[in-house]
Amino acid sequence: MTQAPAKHDRYAADHKTFQQATEADRPAWVRRLNDLAFARFSKLGLPTARKGNEKWKYTNVAPIARAEFGYALDSGPNEVTSADLRRTAPWNDGWTSLVFVNGHYSEALSSIPAAGNGVVVTGLAAATGTHGDTVESHLGRYASLDDDAFTALNTAFLGDGAFVRVPDGTELESPVHLVFVSTEESEPQVSHPRVLVVAGPGSKATVIETYIGPDKGRYFTNAVTEIAVGEGATVDHYRLLLESETAYHVGSNRVHISEDGRFNSRSFQKGTGFGRYDLYVLLNGPGAYCELNGLYMTSGSQHMDNFINIDHAKPHTTSRLYYKGILDGKSRAVFGGTVWVRKDAQKTDALQSDKNLVLSPDAEVDSKPALFIYADDVKCGHGATAGNIDMETVFYMRSRGIDLETASRLLIYGFASGIIDTVEVDDLRSYLEKSFLESLPTYKFEF
Repeated sequence: MTQAPAKHDRYAADHKTFQQATEADRPAWVRRLNDLAFARFSKLGLPTARKGNEKWKYTNVAPIARAEFGYALDSGPNEVTSADLRRTAPWNDGWTSLVFVNGHYSEALSSIPAAGNGVVVTGLAAATGTHGDTVESHLGRYASLDDDAFTALNTAFLGDGAFVRVPDGTELESPVHLVFVSTEESEPQVSHPRVLVVAGPGSKATVIETYIGPDKGRYFTNAVTEIAVGEGATVDHYRLLLESETAYHVGSNRVHISEDGRFNSRSFQKGTGFGRYDLYVLLNGPGAYCELNGLYMTSGSQHMDNFINIDHAKPHTTSRLYYKGILDGKSRAVFGGTVWVRKDAQKTDALQSDKNLVLSPDAEVDSKPALFIYADDVKCGHGATAGNIDMETVFYMRSRGIDLETASRLLIYGFASGIIDTVEVDDLRSYLEKSFLESLPTYKFEF
């Protein structure tokens, strides 16, 4: 089903160099995981085949497979400054911030206040030494290598990343902000960001992931996040994709929710030329709850693919999925939302919705919500819409003395604000309001 172009030789050579150069820095179990992952990647190859490849039906990864991306063992000449971060990413000096440049942790740019109560926020490389048992019991447990070549490739180069552990019954006072910065290099580069969040029973944490890069840089970000939500714990997770219009980004997030755990996800995607977000949430205990909100905005020739899966494995679980897209130019968006209700998952309550505002006749959205229900006592629903604003709505605003262009922008922003308003971090919400408002296309609804 898959193909492995000759460009994979570069990954093989870089992996060998990576293993040799960093052998002393990683415990034996991590090195074994690296080798296992690369062997799996070599067998799978990137999912370029079109036939029988349902997960990638509407997204062609051939441009990534044909390109040659080099891997750097370090961040290179670090010309990124704190001022650059404040200018391009949401920022608050009161947040705990970990910054990674080209996939490598930058202590100079990070800000980690002293944390009490056993809270751990650190680089993943350091955590394998100081908190090795916790890391080993969770890392790679949720992000499977079996059928995902991108996750396997990320794991093959797993050496550093972000590690957040919140002990039982502890509430983080401020958000943890993980910033992944790509820089423009002489040749296209690949980075493999990795995040592991472990929230103990009864704990509460807010984690923000931000991906940024130069305006015209050509690079490939291959990111994997794993989040374990303990019994009665709450994790609020925000993900911002603000990369170059000529960049490639593939991100995977695997979430495991225990009994009475709660996971709130809010994804905002505005940058990158080619983007894919693969989110899988397992509701693995009675009372488990997840709410997944997303807003994507595409223009020009951008391609954005959201592949969202929710697995109700136990009874009395609840999920809510609300995604919205705004498409302009010749861009294309893909939404695949699947809710699974297992045989014994009675009393499941699931609802999913994908709504798209298509502003250009050349833009296209492929939306494919799905329900697979194997229990008989459930409440489930799904829906998808795509279209432009109707004439009566525009006429109503024009009749109040609002000019056509202003009315159009207000309607577009009103559509987006339904997701932005769910952000509970004040500074982040203000940043998103400003960022998305400035990015709205100059548009006049014509009928």
